[in-house]
Amino acid sequence: MSIIFKYLIWILLLISAKLAGQDSWTLDACVAYALENNLQLKDYSFNTNSNEETYRQSIRNLLPTVTGSGNYVINFGRSTDPFTNDVVTTDFFSNRYTLEGSVDLFRGFQKMNNIKATKLLYKATQEENLQQRYLLAFRVMQAFYDIRFFKGLVAISKEQMTVSQSNYDLVAKQIELGLKAGADLYEAESLLLTDKLNLTQSKNQLAAAKLQLIQEMNLEGTSEIEIQDGLNHTMEPENSPNVQSDIIYAEAKEFMPMLKAQELRVKAAKKQLAIERGSLYPSLSLFSGISTGYFETTRDSLGVTVPFRDQFRDNTSQFIGVSLSVPISNGWAARSRIKQQKIEKLRAENNLKVQEQLVYQTIQQLVQEYQSLEVEREQSAQKVQAQELAFTIAQKRYEKGLINALELFTAKNLFASAQNENLQVRLRSEINQSTLEFYRGLPVFDIE
Repeated sequence: MSIIFKYLIWILLLISAKLAGQDSWTLDACVAYALENNLQLKDYSFNTNSNEETYRQSIRNLLPTVTGSGNYVINFGRSTDPFTNDVVTTDFFSNRYTLEGSVDLFRGFQKMNNIKATKLLYKATQEENLQQRYLLAFRVMQAFYDIRFFKGLVAISKEQMTVSQSNYDLVAKQIELGLKAGADLYEAESLLLTDKLNLTQSKNQLAAAKLQLIQEMNLEGTSEIEIQDGLNHTMEPENSPNVQSDIIYAEAKEFMPMLKAQELRVKAAKKQLAIERGSLYPSLSLFSGISTGYFETTRDSLGVTVPFRDQFRDNTSQFIGVSLSVPISNGWAARSRIKQQKIEKLRAENNLKVQEQLVYQTIQQLVQEYQSLEVEREQSAQKVQAQELAFTIAQKRYEKGLINALELFTAKNLFASAQNENLQVRLRSEINQSTLEFYRGLPVFDIE
């Protein structure tokens, strides 16, 4: 019976472990969920859809316009008989029906340029939407690594508290044996309480980091999330010579959505300037139509009003014509719009230069940080080893009564500080390398 019971316990443990593994999130899973559920990102998608419809409508504007109209008019008092053109004073009514179509033959290429401009703006919003997806992915990555950092900080705090608890127990035992005074226990207790406070603060910071990730992902119905460490993005040594600002910037210009979006907006501004210049040209349009009507005063030889069906057929007329419009003067409004659009084109070109400068400066900072972190990572690892050795020696000396609790506390804090610094440097290095890989066009995130 006991064997069966142990077997069931083992199965339950396996199932619990499997469920726990399913509840842990990788970085890619967090990014994918955020891209699907972030509300701010959906707003950018709506903007893209709106610009797409604007572009499609600009194409439909090339189609002819067709209008139909009809009226019902009652004439009374002194009026003109539409059938005989005589002036009459009797009341009568009439109906008119018209179907007319028109198409622009020439309008200074405004419609064609509008199609090109709206298409460029639509593509620009697509790139901007992609840029926002990347920014969201980086925010999720930062929150993800914050959790990893504070998890490491909690582990370090627990180690420190375990040491303090062991020292407290040792001092209590030595007091029982009469080897130490009671005051030494207060010092050991003070150090233990300090480490407990540090552990509590680290757990609170970890909870805040988890909340930040949950909010970025828009993960509803929970206030707790568990993450997996995942793979580190570490550049190979042979690729290190390519970590140069100019090389990475040249690679970034080929795909960076924010730069491509601004380049498209510059091209769109040029087309919009051509649209405004097109308003200075004459416009030519072709129109045609058909009309008919019914008049109460239309009578036959017997003085009887002709029926509606006969009049609808007999009064039908067709027309066709061309319309030429030549702009002569509109208070200099067209010239003013052209000047304004020239300014917008210059502004778009300047914004492109600003974006390029911003990207280049960001890459410069990342490269400088990469070089600094490479040195810091090696030195911090050496510092951890040295402080660990110093703490181990101090612990043994404390146990033998060669140093006091304050000296041990100092050595322990220096060791914990070195561990903290090393953890920070390693995680900063991972984020830095992932960011540099992104600017080089490498697939850091699975974003379509």
